[in-house]
This record gives sequence, structure tokens and C-alpha cells, in this order.
Amino acid sequence: MKKGIDPSTLKITDLRFADIDGAPKRCTLLKIETNQGITGYGEVRDASSRTYAAMLKSRILGENPCNVEKIFRRIKQFGGDSRQAGGVCGIEVALWDIAGKVWEVPVWQLLGGKYRDSIRCYCDTDSEGGGRDMGKALKERMRMGFTFLKMDLGIELLMGHEGCLSAPLGFLEKMREYKKTVFSTPHGSIDPRAMRGEAYDLFNTAHPFTGIHLTEKGLDFLEQYMADVRREVGYEVPIAIDHLGHIPVEDCIKLAKRLEKYNLAWMEDPVPWQMTSQYVRLAQSTTVPIGTGEDMYLKESFKPLLESGALAVVHPDILTAGGILETKKIGDMAEEYGVQMSLHMAESPVACMAAVHVAAATRNFMALELHSVDVPWWNDLIKPAVDYSSGYIKVPDAPGLGIESLNEELIASKLHPDFPEAWSSTDEWNKEWSNDRQWS
Repeated sequence: MKKGIDPSTLKITDLRFADIDGAPKRCTLLKIETNQGITGYGEVRDASSRTYAAMLKSRILGENPCNVEKIFRRIKQFGGDSRQAGGVCGIEVALWDIAGKVWEVPVWQLLGGKYRDSIRCYCDTDSEGGGRDMGKALKERMRMGFTFLKMDLGIELLMGHEGCLSAPLGFLEKMREYKKTVFSTPHGSIDPRAMRGEAYDLFNTAHPFTGIHLTEKGLDFLEQYMADVRREVGYEVPIAIDHLGHIPVEDCIKLAKRLEKYNLAWMEDPVPWQMTSQYVRLAQSTTVPIGTGEDMYLKESFKPLLESGALAVVHPDILTAGGILETKKIGDMAEEYGVQMSLHMAESPVACMAAVHVAAATRNFMALELHSVDVPWWNDLIKPAVDYSSGYIKVPDAPGLGIESLNEELIASKLHPDFPEAWSSTDEWNKEWSNDRQWS
């Protein structure tokens, strides 16, 4: 136990935020303060809203932060799919950080110990041009030490090529128009206009309802692209593919069959995760492994897909799945169905280190995403800085998340313009209240 700390009288006294931009996305960091000077670090999911966490402040003030599961059970009703879970998960991460610091053990020890001392990472890779160019970019990742690769392969590659896609006339042109304006914001932030009117409707039309289809020419293009990638990197290194685009399951089946010979690690998020029967249909139509999970909240949402046998990989994000312990439970449940777990992570080093602890403590873990390898200052946001120079991150032995402090000077220089002051008062949320009981 940390000297001078009395766990029995520890109380949460404050919750504050700092929003940074360009990491490459907008990230909301949070701090939970206590009455004994111990601070816990957490983070709201990338491209989410600090409001999802701020509204929970009054519900955790005065609670003992070491009672992580008790607090989680109180607030988890306010989480939801994708970014709506950001507040619940960010707070849960910070609570584990505090508990580890109080008892002077790393979070992975609180989860039952570790299976590995270093965490294999992969990174999303962007490339201009064709498959050979992507292959060269992936080879550079391999030279950096990465032993697992992921790339995008979908309709975005086809947008500038005539005859590769079909859709209701004018629909693709409208998509291109909004991509140049509303969705071309810097740093991966979302323009508020994307959440209004026609842009919102376009952005939120699910795969079966867009009317977009791959033509034979489009399928030929994507297959050749993948062949060119493999020609550059070889067949021995795993490659996962993502961002197919909002196309129906029938087109996913056509594409998957074309790609079977290229030895994919998994095809990610081919259709919305809620459509279990479509995942079953896809999985039964191809030998390409299928994975999903980054938008799924709580282990209950994973169970139907796991029971269906459609998944080869679960791919949760701890800042959506329910936080550290819930993600560990999801991994353990996946193992019972013979399913591998990898982790989605497109946030700051705070979320990265939380994911490292989950990865260390979960037996069927494979690889952790790094979304910010091309952001030169990203790993310096915390002290000690994140070191992934070998393609792996060493599991820390320091208490809590293993973060000694945040790099406040760097954070101050990267603040989002909508939130120009770091860690400003959130007292306006201290008395937010409702009758939260879900039964009579």
C-alpha cells in the first residue's frame, strides 16, 4: 500500500478534462482527483464527447475509487454503442489507475497476472497510389519492427475509377462532395456539419441500405490491389483488412471469395455488428476470417456473435467495450468459443497503456492497434513516453497504468480550439441529478 494513504477513507473529489487534437484524432483526456492526492488518468473514446463523462461526475463524487466494479455497475447504464460508451469507459480506466497506485501494483496484477511481458502491435497504414505503393508502405512498417500488418481495402480506393461501383445515380457524387467539404477536416476531427441534415443521413446509412455495389471491374481492381500488396511483402506476414465501405453482405461475400488466396488475418467490420445473421451468412460463404467489435458495448453484445460461430476475431476497444475489466471478460468469453482477441485503439497513450494491461492479462490476445505511428509527438504525451520502436510495447511494472505523469506542456500546445483551457473547472456538473433506478 502507498505510504500515507488510507484506502478506507479515499474519496473522489473532482473530474476534469483536456481535449487534444491531431493525435491524429480528437482525444478527451480526463483526470479523477481524490481527497488524498492520488490522481487517476483516463480517456473518452476518440471522436466522442466529454459530455458523456461529465454527466457522470455527480454520480461518482464522494465514492471510494478503489471500488471499481461497484462504481461501474452504477454508471454503466449511461453507456451505449460506439462513442456513447466513452464516458463510462474513461472513468472506469481512471479508477483502475487509482486502485493500482493505492495498492502499488500494476493494473495487470489486479486483473490476475500477465501472460506476456511485451505486447505485439500493428498500425494502420495509409498510402497514396496502388497496391505496390501500399506494399512498400507496409514493408516500411516491417522494417520498423512490426510483425503484424493492417490496411484499408474497400470502396474508397474505387471512388476515382469509372465503372467500379454502382449506386443510385447521384449518390456517389454526393458522397464525394461531402468528403471534400464536411468530412475533409484536419486531424480526423469531425466537422459539426457532419452531424446535421443530409450529411448526417448519408453518414448514418447502414450497409444494406446504401444501394452501393461492387461491379466486376471493382472486384478485379481490389483483387489486383491485394495481389500487388502481397507481391511486395510476401505471404508470411499477417495482413488484416478494414474499411470495406458500406456495401451489403452479398458484395462482402463476393469480395471475400476473391481474397481467400491472399491469406488474410481477418476482414474487419464487413457489416454492422448488430446483424448477426449476416455475419453467419458471410462466415459460411468464405474461408477469410471475420472480425468485429470496436463499436460494441459490454460483453452481452458479443455473446450472440460468439454463439453463432461467425467470428474468428473479436476486436473491442476498451473505451467502448466497458473499460479494462469488461474487455478482459470479453476476451475470456471469446476464448471459450475458440475466438482470438485483438484490440482496437485509435486514442492517446493513456488509452494505449490501459489496453496494454488488458492485453497482458488476456490469454487469447494477438495484437494491439497503434493508430498514431505517423504522429511524431504522440508517444510523448505521457511520461515515460510510449516505446513501440521494436513493434512491441513492454508491459510496465509501475503502479496503476504505469503513467508517472502527463506531459502538460505538450498537451497545452495541442489543445482543441473548442476547448482552449486544459483541466478547467467542471463544477457545473456537480449537482446533475436524475432518478437513475431502472425498475419500480
